[in-house]
Amino acid sequence: MSSDEIRLVSDKRTEFGKGAARKLRRAEKVPAVLYGHGEAPIHLALPFHDTFQALKNPNALLTIAVDGEGDQLALAKDVQRDPIKPIIEHVDLVIVKRGEKVTVEVPVHVEGDAAPETVVTLDAQTLEIEADVTNLPEGLTVSVEGLEVGTQVLASQVEMPAGATLVSDPELLVVNITQQISAEELEAELAEAEAEAGIEHDESDAEAAEAAEGESSEGGEESSEQE
Repeated sequence: MSSDEIRLVSDKRTEFGKGAARKLRRAEKVPAVLYGHGEAPIHLALPFHDTFQALKNPNALLTIAVDGEGDQLALAKDVQRDPIKPIIEHVDLVIVKRGEKVTVEVPVHVEGDAAPETVVTLDAQTLEIEADVTNLPEGLTVSVEGLEVGTQVLASQVEMPAGATLVSDPELLVVNITQQISAEELEAELAEAEAEAGIEHDESDAEAAEAAEGESSEGGEESSEQE
């Protein structure tokens, strides 16, 4: 097993359903199912802490120790998480073999600083790639160092790790460099959008006081002219 692989010791599950799953989670175990390569599905319970740490990298290569079945290499196919709590509710694991290539989604990261007064937008958060199962990258990096307004980085321009090939559409927009909008322009655009939507704002106390002061000043001028 390489240093990049993670070994999880599992127990076989014999009870199913929501009640059994809750019982497992109280015991700090994660319900899981292991399948693929023509093997019958095996229902497992994984150690919560080790599984949680391992799945911080969604493409981590896992060695699952199955009681009575030996070790199986696997990738997490589907991870169901609690929407609020840091809890993994269920994991689907797919069996893989050394030497085979698989298609996975890999997160894209941006590094460097673009030209001054620009905005860097990451349009594609992930890209699909094909790579050897024992050499899956944790992420892909796009450098925007010094890039000027109008620059667009397409999927085909993202550097692939050794042995990996792009599966996503080569023309997919990954990074877009646009002109930074000034505060005045942003305020004007917002006011225009609100006007088109028919949104009216109540006059603020400061604006009311300023308007009253202006009217008072105008009244004073008229009085002076009449005298």
